[in-house]
Amino acid sequence: MYPSAHPDVYNKFSSSGAPPTAPPPAAYQQQHGENMNPSRPGGGLRKWSTGLFHCMDDPGNCLITCLCPCITFGQIADIVDKGTCPCLASGLIYGLICASTGMGCLYSCLYRSKLRAEYDVDEGECPDFLVHCCCEHLALCQEYRELKNRGFDLGIGWEANMDRQRRGVAGGTVMGAPAIPLGMIR
Repeated sequence: MYPSAHPDVYNKFSSSGAPPTAPPPAAYQQQHGENMNPSRPGGGLRKWSTGLFHCMDDPGNCLITCLCPCITFGQIADIVDKGTCPCLASGLIYGLICASTGMGCLYSCLYRSKLRAEYDVDEGECPDFLVHCCCEHLALCQEYRELKNRGFDLGIGWEANMDRQRRGVAGGTVMGAPAIPLGMIR
């Protein structure tokens, strides 16, 4: 019923051992002159500074996020949006979405994606929406710690952080100045 194929059709790679492979990305870029990932010229993505389940690295934020996640979300959104939408407004929007639909995770996962894009952070094994839908509080805590580890004081907002940066102040001390030991303060 079907025409039979010549026996060598199935064995055409047997003489070389393996089928041909695609050239590596660098060879493709040299051959075609295209940069396959122009937004990251120096290399790959960075990992999160802390893991998803490391909530107790910052127990205060963990408690606040468990009791009222809209506070943590508002602080994250203020920094990620660079002050265009204040903490209070972002937190209220998130709270209203959670109260009315229970789907605040769909809104907050957008900010996780924005944060990752801004700081070239790797998505990890799970997509952002899945992390937020399954582990909303853990994801918010991780994002908070990420911004905190990048030098932001999330409690004071975007404008105050930028003011500190302009003045050369980080964490209450002038950059480059030696820290005063706690025993010396009276």
